[in-house]
Amino acid sequence: MGEDDAALFREAIGDTTPLADQNRIPSPGPTVHARVRRPVPEVRVADTLSDHGDAPEEFRRNGVSRIALRKLKNSAIRDSLDLHGNTVECARLQLLHFLNVAAQRGVLCVRIIHGKGINSRGNEAVLRTHTRNWLIQHPQVLAFCPATSSQGGSGAVLVLLKTGI
Repeated sequence: MGEDDAALFREAIGDTTPLADQNRIPSPGPTVHARVRRPVPEVRVADTLSDHGDAPEEFRRNGVSRIALRKLKNSAIRDSLDLHGNTVECARLQLLHFLNVAAQRGVLCVRIIHGKGINSRGNEAVLRTHTRNWLIQHPQVLAFCPATSSQGGSGAVLVLLKTGI
């Protein structure tokens, strides 16, 4: 700030009285810098998922009980993926990567938002059908069910994953 600016400032504020020491807010101490976490190593994921097949509303692998599926609906979502607006090809690749990273991090329950198809041609939920079909084929997926209305309803699916790869 130049001397002219300082004089102009003093003229603009007029006569002032400095605050008493007890009314001053002490300056904050040194800022704490966030620790940088090591990024999850980039893993090339083989795209082995087919776009063809039947897609049920819910799915569970052999050995996964109905009770586990019920608990999935009430479990805490640890991570979420939104596929809205993606092409089928892009959505498949994003889903593959997301599921593999989540499994590596030991995440047990995730939500995949595929949308309801309201803005699609013919109101057909293309990503909904494909997403559920891909989930059945993915080796890390133990079960899935439709999300509750507060978690996205028929526009999302809750997925139970195996932990660790």
